[in-house]
Amino acid sequence: MNELYKLDEMDRIILANLINDARKPYLEIARECKVSGAAIHQRVKKLEEAGIILGSSTLIKPISIGYSICAFMFLNLTENNKYQEVIKALEDIHEIVECHFITGRSALLIKLYCEDNAHLMEVVLNTVQKIPYVQSSETMVSLDEPINRQIWVHKP
Repeated sequence: MNELYKLDEMDRIILANLINDARKPYLEIARECKVSGAAIHQRVKKLEEAGIILGSSTLIKPISIGYSICAFMFLNLTENNKYQEVIKALEDIHEIVECHFITGRSALLIKLYCEDNAHLMEVVLNTVQKIPYVQSSETMVSLDEPINRQIWVHKP
C-alpha cells in the first residue's frame, strides 16, 4: 500500500468487529452500521484490496497443545548483510512464530514456543546457534503475556 488509507467511522466499526471476532457475520456488523450486508461485504473487500485486512486466521493457545515456554531470542550475526540467509534457516524451525530484523545491538529478534526448558535448550543450542552467520544469541523466557492484541483502530 503506497498511500495512506483514510478510515471512516464505518471502516473503524467493521475493523473493530473483525479484530474482535473474525467469524462475525457481515449481517450482524451491517445491523450495527445500519446498512445492508452487501455494503459491509463491499467495504471488507475494499479494505482487503487496500492491504489493510490481510486475511483471517485461527488463533491457538500454545499452552493448550503442550507449548508452555514462550521465549525471545536476540541474534547477533557475523555479517548483518547475511540476515536473509539466516531468516531462510529460521523459517524451517517450527517453534519460531515471529522474526524481526531490528535496530540496536542485535540484528534479529525471534519469538518461539517450546514444550519445556529442555526443548528450549535443544532449539537454542542445537538448532538456532548452529545456523551459519549466527554469531551469538541472548534468550529471555516470558513469564506472562498480559497484553496480546492487534493494532487497535481508534478515532483520530
